[in-house]
Amino acid sequence: MTHSFETLAIERRDDGIEIVTMDRPHVMNALNTQLARDLIAYFESLAMEPMRVGCVVLTGRSERAFCAGGDLKERDGMSVEAWRAQHLVFERMARAIINCPSPVIAAVNGAAYGGGCEIAAACDFIHAAEHAQFALTEVTLGIIPGAGGTQTVSRAVGNRRAKELILSGRPFSAQEALDWGLVNEVHAASRLIDAVLESAARIGRNAPLAVRQAKQAISRGTEMALGDAMAFEIEAYNRLVDTADRVEGIRAFNEKRPPVYQGR
Repeated sequence: MTHSFETLAIERRDDGIEIVTMDRPHVMNALNTQLARDLIAYFESLAMEPMRVGCVVLTGRSERAFCAGGDLKERDGMSVEAWRAQHLVFERMARAIINCPSPVIAAVNGAAYGGGCEIAAACDFIHAAEHAQFALTEVTLGIIPGAGGTQTVSRAVGNRRAKELILSGRPFSAQEALDWGLVNEVHAASRLIDAVLESAARIGRNAPLAVRQAKQAISRGTEMALGDAMAFEIEAYNRLVDTADRVEGIRAFNEKRPPVYQGR
């Protein structure tokens, strides 16, 4: 990937992990049109190069905020037409993150409000700093979550909890998010990135084709009836039988050595 971004910083590591940092700290990484466009460009590039990255870590450039939500200064005075045009960009951004073939871990380092909470919820799972705060505040502004939040958060915490959070717009803590199932782990702020990188590295050591098929089976299967989901799982499984990685995994186990996967 040679593309440079106005609002993102990309760190490519030797272990195949990429750290993607939303880089607007002067406004708590608020989501403006350019940030959304940059996230689309980055995540859609992975759809075109699915073997480039073993795992993505998404975070924010600030001790205060992961992403504080939509940039309301940019939106101040927007015409209806401009608002709708911008929101089409936000919708495509959410789909690009959700549909990323590589696993995406959100490292929520501070406030994740509104669109920021939706960005985190669009990732495959979330680790958060102890001081992080979440909220879906859209109803307090006369709108509703529109970047997947009514769906992704409901799937994580259940309909009743999601209704409470979305209809009230109230903030909730990292510990509450952990207790309710939105967040997987909570860490001291100084430990957050290291902990997420450990999780990402563990994923990255596994067979990449298998990781991608497992992610797809989980993501698509939860939207299907059980019988259909099991059939989809078998289709995903069968795609892996005739791969060099499957042969290497079994051989490495029997030879008592770490496998060397090549993604083929």
